[in-house]
Amino acid sequence: MGLGRRLYRGEIDVDFVGKWRLWYSLSGLLLLVSLAGLVLHGLNLGVEFKGGTIFSFKAQHATVEQVRTSVQEEGVHQVIVQQAGTDGWRATTESLPEDTRSQVQSAIAKDFSVPADQVSIQAIGPSWGGEVSQKAWIGLGVFMLAIILYLSMAFEPKMALAAIVALIHDLVITAGIYAWSGFEVTPATLLGFLTILGYSLYDAVVVFDMIKEVTAKLGHTSKQTYSMAANNALNHTLIRSLNTSLVAILPVAAILFIGTTLLGAGTLKDLSLALFVGMIVGTYSSLCVATPLLVTLKEREPKYQAIAKRLASTGGGGRKGPKSAAVAKG
Repeated sequence: MGLGRRLYRGEIDVDFVGKWRLWYSLSGLLLLVSLAGLVLHGLNLGVEFKGGTIFSFKAQHATVEQVRTSVQEEGVHQVIVQQAGTDGWRATTESLPEDTRSQVQSAIAKDFSVPADQVSIQAIGPSWGGEVSQKAWIGLGVFMLAIILYLSMAFEPKMALAAIVALIHDLVITAGIYAWSGFEVTPATLLGFLTILGYSLYDAVVVFDMIKEVTAKLGHTSKQTYSMAANNALNHTLIRSLNTSLVAILPVAAILFIGTTLLGAGTLKDLSLALFVGMIVGTYSSLCVATPLLVTLKEREPKYQAIAKRLASTGGGGRKGPKSAAVAKG
């Protein structure tokens, strides 16, 4: 409790920039694990992307195993069963011919005592799924381009580069968790991905705006290096970032852990897992990836190298960022 009060009063100065090796190592490990999951397991693409057939109906007192058995007995091999609400069910299969779809519909109606016309069938072809994937990639590309243009005009290209690297970092790690967990990737998941990109970008813009304001005062007589000024700016926005993240994560966690586990709202987990993981990783990346990377890029500029070298020669360098440490040795 004492640590929390001191943190919220601004009495603790966390050396985010100075611990850049720790953050880079941690992010590198997370990225390797995520890429391994994507290579070894791949993403569990939903029927909207690879094509298939969806049977939706309502039945009380049914179980996942009963629904799966009812569909498989008609010669269907790939069956994914999800519960939607208290008595709603969704069975997703591979693409089926029309006669097999009718057989499965009749079997479900008979096994669960529901009218056949209340067992809805939705057939999705792989070409439609490919079109969805293509549009998703186009949307992501347009989103990234808009971010680069906005940050380059509002701040500077190096800040835009640091933000884009952090966003890619967040996407890869979130996708890796989907690969390892086996959660289905649906259009709702893509919506979650785009949402966390916007959330992560917001966090980065708040931090970069403060850094821009603080570092604009640096000159040849400054008593701070760029890394020291950036770290101070980061600490000034720390409480705002943590509060924003906590307020956003709590309802998402409720949807993920309570809604999908206790209430059986399986369709919500496609979106809520992306939001939950992405918000946590996005907060981490804006603090521990984007800012140290920005410092790495900025400390290479002659102006800030000169400041770091002068302060190092007079013993006033204090904490050193990724580049100022090398300058001090020179």
